[in-house]
Amino acid sequence: MASRIGILTAGNDVPGLNAAIRSIGKTAKDSNIEVIGFQDGFTGLIEDRSVQFLGTELSGILTLGGTLLGTSQELPSNDKDTSVFIDLACKIYKKHKLDGLVILGGAMMQIGALLLSDAGLNVISLPKSISNDLYGTDFTIGFDTALSVASEAIDRLHSTAHSHHRIIIVEILGRYSGWLTLGAGIAGGADVILIPEIPYSMKNVANAIQERNKAGKKFSIVAASEGAITQENVNFFKRNKQTNDRIRKGEEREFIQARLQMIENQYSDNTNLLSHRLKDYTGLDTPVTILGYLLRGGVPSAMDRLRATQLGTISVELIKKGKSGFMLGYHGNEIMEVPLRHVAGLHNLVPLNHSWISCAKKVGTCFGDG
Repeated sequence: MASRIGILTAGNDVPGLNAAIRSIGKTAKDSNIEVIGFQDGFTGLIEDRSVQFLGTELSGILTLGGTLLGTSQELPSNDKDTSVFIDLACKIYKKHKLDGLVILGGAMMQIGALLLSDAGLNVISLPKSISNDLYGTDFTIGFDTALSVASEAIDRLHSTAHSHHRIIIVEILGRYSGWLTLGAGIAGGADVILIPEIPYSMKNVANAIQERNKAGKKFSIVAASEGAITQENVNFFKRNKQTNDRIRKGEEREFIQARLQMIENQYSDNTNLLSHRLKDYTGLDTPVTILGYLLRGGVPSAMDRLRATQLGTISVELIKKGKSGFMLGYHGNEIMEVPLRHVAGLHNLVPLNHSWISCAKKVGTCFGDG
């Protein structure tokens, strides 16, 4: 029977983290289990910046954004750092006599959870990400709130785009996957949706907007993921990588491959270039609105509070049963235990045959792919 568990939030903050902390604390208290919180993610764990939850801290935090514990994106980056990280984390885990550790994190933070699990610690992780890009789960804590905020932002931009006969580009977080941009674009009635999974042609996007103008629609809304990339850039980097593989060997090839990957990431994050090119093609003013961290804050939606509460209570029950090494993920309406090694560092991409894409195309949305 577990008597003490730890909890930490790692990576970016998202709406619903406090709801999860509350559910873990209250469920543990109901079973006479002590809860130790570690501040500021994995950094707070290895530095033993801990607080014991007495119960009063959990009152009134269900609807609060952010995280009561604070967070950071620090993770070990090489073999030496990894070894030190694991040794210190195990030491703190044993010092507090923990029976389990609950980690709330996104794709990259699941790597830290896996390292600690492989080191013999009893770890359960919960998925959180506003862009819903974590492999092994249909939905993440924070996604529903961000989806509502992004959709409302697009709603509000319609009137000014219409009034000034403009193209307005809305950049939405999502470097690796387009779930948030796709969902918000459909819900907000965006005319063009650009996501990382579907490389786009600038000319195709411009042609779609010009066709709208000919039909008497003098404005357009473009919802673009920060990770959206053109077909031209995809082909360019593909050719250079193939050439590099063919003519170079060993460390030189690895170095150039890494440089190409870095440049590709930079080019996939250039909404301002899209703005200038569309203005050149169409002659219309094309301002950019970057939602950015606005999507991370504020009161969590009812669905995010519900999901966070469900996941939090189940995590405590699993630790009580002596189970660990899993991330809890949604599959349909079921919450499943997914091995950490199957999710750590992996991203959940939008399938090209997904119903969201097909329904968007049927109502005339352009994805820039032809």
